[in-house]
Amino acid sequence: MSSDDERDEKELSLSSPEVVTKYKGAAEIVNKALQVVLAECKPKAKIVDICEKGDSFIKEQTGSMYKNAKKKIERGVAFPTCISVNNTVGHFSPLASDETVLEDGDMVKIDMGCHIDGFIALVGHTHVLQDGPVSGRKADVITAANTAAEVALRLVRPGKKNTDVTEAIQKVAAAYDCKIVEGVLSHQMKQHVIDGNKVVLSVASPEATVEEVEFEENEVYAIDIVASTGDGKPKLIDEKQTTIYKKDETVNYQLKMKASRFIISEIKQNFPHMPFTARSLEEKRARLGLVECVNHGHLQPYPVLYEKSGDFVAQIKFTVLLMPNGSDRITSHTLQELQPTKTIEDPEIKGWLALGIKKKKGGGKKKKAKKAGEKGEASTEAEPMDATSNAQE
Repeated sequence: MSSDDERDEKELSLSSPEVVTKYKGAAEIVNKALQVVLAECKPKAKIVDICEKGDSFIKEQTGSMYKNAKKKIERGVAFPTCISVNNTVGHFSPLASDETVLEDGDMVKIDMGCHIDGFIALVGHTHVLQDGPVSGRKADVITAANTAAEVALRLVRPGKKNTDVTEAIQKVAAAYDCKIVEGVLSHQMKQHVIDGNKVVLSVASPEATVEEVEFEENEVYAIDIVASTGDGKPKLIDEKQTTIYKKDETVNYQLKMKASRFIISEIKQNFPHMPFTARSLEEKRARLGLVECVNHGHLQPYPVLYEKSGDFVAQIKFTVLLMPNGSDRITSHTLQELQPTKTIEDPEIKGWLALGIKKKKGGGKKKKAKKAGEKGEASTEAEPMDATSNAQE
């Protein structure tokens, strides 16, 4: 790598305060957007209307930023708002003509993303439409996803490997008699790249393998945990429900149909890097053109998959910055009260949860830091640990 390349790489990484500010700005907006969407999730509310509100909020909030920047800064929706209910695994963001509504008691998964200048913050959250605490298997699966996310937060750290996380989250889900859903990937993210090369598999299998890699300082990850009360092997039921796509920038196949060429040029102009919803395209033309675009690899579809009817699927997704002083989780939302039927007894899981996510500052305060660290070490909260304990991990 030339010194110019190294400098460019550094300017686009977390070692640049400006980059950190953009990630955190995007996170602040998507966290607020999640609150807006949650407030709209009520029985009989139309799902497409809620998705539109989420996307509109992100566009409005980002639109007012960097207005006077010297060079044009792209900003807006990094992943379209999805509202996936009960046994739907994800990516449900229907077309305007869809009449699907929420019902009382539905387990609602909200998944969305925002970017500023290509620096992306993603969030996913699960909420049951009911008053009072959630109990039974619904509480089990949400707690499984959330506890697995808390463990992942502590294991996605420099020196640890992606395989460590894959194994740990499955062990957590099993403690609640749930399964981690196969086929869900957690990716490293970079500027304009939502699905970077470093990947954490949800479940490793002979069919699903990725290169074993180590996490490094100044990297950014979107950790996506999806748990199910079913067998965790979701199926595609109706291809027509797929509405979210991403342009594959490496494909240059010459499309035959006029509608396809029109659609792909619109996509290149408006969504060169980020996933988008077919709602953003002119609907009649889109329906004709999208099929050829997908068939020839121009577009990568995000299919709507399902577990069996009667199963419940929960999702927790967060964005984490691996800063020099520890991990900084920048997207999240508080869960409603949960009363699961099971508790964590496994000492290994308890040990993971007791890990700190921030490093203690060294230097002259070393002795004080050690004492403070000793108090908090057994806590399952994300308490800082002192530098000596961190070094042993």
